[in-house]
Amino acid sequence: MDAYRAALLDWMACAAGGAGERAARAARATGDGLLERVAWLGTAGHVLDFDDTYLPGIAHLSAPTAPAALGLGAARGASAGEVLDAYAAGFEAMGALSRASHPALYERGWHPTAVCGAVGAAVAAGRLLDLDGSAADAATRLALLRAGGMRAAFGSDGKALQVGMAAATGVHAALTARGGAAVGEASGAPFGFADVFGGRWADPDPADPAIARNWIKPWPCCLLAHSALEAALGARGGGSVEIVVHPVARAAARYDDVVDGLQAKFSIPYLVAFARLRGEPRTASFAAVDPEVRAAARDVAVRTDAALGESEAVLMLDGEEAAQVVASRGSPKRPLSPAQLAAKVHDLAGGRLDGVLDDPARPAADLLAQL
Repeated sequence: MDAYRAALLDWMACAAGGAGERAARAARATGDGLLERVAWLGTAGHVLDFDDTYLPGIAHLSAPTAPAALGLGAARGASAGEVLDAYAAGFEAMGALSRASHPALYERGWHPTAVCGAVGAAVAAGRLLDLDGSAADAATRLALLRAGGMRAAFGSDGKALQVGMAAATGVHAALTARGGAAVGEASGAPFGFADVFGGRWADPDPADPAIARNWIKPWPCCLLAHSALEAALGARGGGSVEIVVHPVARAAARYDDVVDGLQAKFSIPYLVAFARLRGEPRTASFAAVDPEVRAAARDVAVRTDAALGESEAVLMLDGEEAAQVVASRGSPKRPLSPAQLAAKVHDLAGGRLDGVLDDPARPAADLLAQL
């Protein structure tokens, strides 16, 4: 469970660091019931775009499943160990669904984290509610009925809010299933998940767990721009600047000229210009748009090449290749060290998360209190 524990700790730090952001404050202001609290946690944990990401499904697997497990676990008096088990189950269910449904969801304009997150949250909540097989199936089917979320929200408060809503949807679905609700097939049936979303249902594969291909981010911005950012960090010099990325990366980070920090997180030209002028970005780097960086970004050209990997980027300076990054820092091939993860956690949450997941018997309510 060490990898799940590390991912959950990373998400908790992101939630602690994001709690003061506008979208998170708005979510918290809706009320203090269980579902409102879960939606707030989901928003806070995703709003910085610093949370872990599963590239085979282009989905943030902790973003909806962790708030569902932690919020419901705290309400039911569960332990940290029980929360971790439920989180892992939801994480893998969501990973399987997002992987099987990629790239169809993305190509149709859906936000995979929000769409698949409702199911992952339902599985996590169902584990804490001890749902039997039929009730657990009903929970996931109910969650699919309310699944949603659009890529059009990227670069706005809506991106994090729809993830928080997905987490609350999953918990609500599990609670409704526990109450005895039944629902017909919602995945492969006519006008079901496959027809409407273009996705495909899949169950977790123990031989290929999602956690093994999970990324822990070193920078608080769109993952599919990370390789472009890293390539720019290592290349200096004047002249023309062109960055070549996979079409999916371009679709994810679609902004060119940006007007605020949220859009800047999803702008390849801005991130490349920032890396060249300022170095590695931190959370504070996106509090506002840097005018000098914005001006420099207008001279960064972006070209797509489907022959590249989705996470790959090539930086061209004056028409010559200056740097290439296949998988950026934080990827499974180049994971953050324990010291680097600890530094990230401290940067976001100070020392209040030190050892927070070490004792599996610790009440989940204590974990929630740290956020």
